[in-house]
Order: sequence, then structure tokens, then C-alpha cells
Amino acid sequence: QVQLVESGGGLVQPGGSLRLSCAASGGIFSIYTMAWYRQAPGNKRELVASITSGGSTNYADSVKGRFTISRDNAKNTGYLQMNSLKPEDTAVYYCNAGVGVLYNGRYSVNDYWGQGTQVTVSS
Repeated sequence: QVQLVESGGGLVQPGGSLRLSCAASGGIFSIYTMAWYRQAPGNKRELVASITSGGSTNYADSVKGRFTISRDNAKNTGYLQMNSLKPEDTAVYYCNAGVGVLYNGRYSVNDYWGQGTQVTVSS
């Protein structure tokens, strides 16, 4: 069973930094696009950043120049480096990945989510 486990969230002052990690495990054959989403209270879940298996990246306008998404394919782990954090970055951050699995001789690609990690930016 594929699992995505996020870590690295917490409380940070405005202007500070955090690094989120997303470790994938469990019967993985291949990981395609990895992404980070966030959801603040009362808001819809929104895409923050994504990275393809080849390393192409995409960012929400609100985080461009401040956040950097990366991945270590050998470790099946994705990262989100968040710098110059603002109070409006406060949200639960979720990892998402398209994962290929081989089960009973059949290959399929499914979408998986982590449980979320809280990021709070406040003085």
C-alpha cells in the first residue's frame, strides 16, 4: 500500500524558512509528478508547486521566488523549501503524487495524498 508521509511543518515567524518533506513508500514502481497543495481555513485547496519526474517545475504566482520544489528520485522523496514566509502562507500543506504500482502483473498509476502538515506563520 502506497503511503505519502509529510514532515517539517511548524510555527515560524514572518520572514522565516521551513523545509517540508514528503516520503513515499510501499510497493512503488515509479513516481510521476509530485506536488504540494495547501488549504487554509475557509479556503479551497490550492496548488502551490509541482515537479515532474524529469525535474520540470511549476509554481503558484503567490510563491514564485520564495518557494522551491525538488525531489530525490532515489529516495522517493519530495521537498518544498519555503523562504521569506508570510502570514498568508499559513495553511495545512499536503503532498500529492502520481505513483505507478505493479500488482498481480498489472501496472496502474494512481493518485495519492499525504495526511497534511500544518504550517503557521505568525509573530
